[in-house]
Amino acid sequence: MYETVTRGIRVAVEPHFLADQSEPAQNRYVWAYRVTISNDGVAPVQLRSRYWRITDAAGRVQEVRGPGVVGKQPLLAPGESFEYTSGTPLPTPSGFMGGAYQMQTGEGEQFDVEIPTFSLDSPHQSVIVH
Repeated sequence: MYETVTRGIRVAVEPHFLADQSEPAQNRYVWAYRVTISNDGVAPVQLRSRYWRITDAAGRVQEVRGPGVVGKQPLLAPGESFEYTSGTPLPTPSGFMGGAYQMQTGEGEQFDVEIPTFSLDSPHQSVIVH
């Protein structure tokens, strides 16, 4: 589990390799990741948009931006959490991803909340021992 806290907003991510959806012979590796966003602060906030930076083992970077997550822009009162699951394919057997959510307060102030950078590891990744 990977976790960060920004301005009282906790983001926890747990990635899982999906062997049944991956096809290593075709250079297709797929992961699911479960994200829990918790408002540990004192005021309500709404998730407005997301930004992901996905890097494969060859160093190629893909950036993804868009409104909300899984079609929703959840409003989180203090003490509330929102959980969702999504996924990503890569052409390599490992990589990593991280990013930020843009949140908005009831007063209209917008701020970024860090999504922790997390590792995408598969059993197909070669391990090098020095």
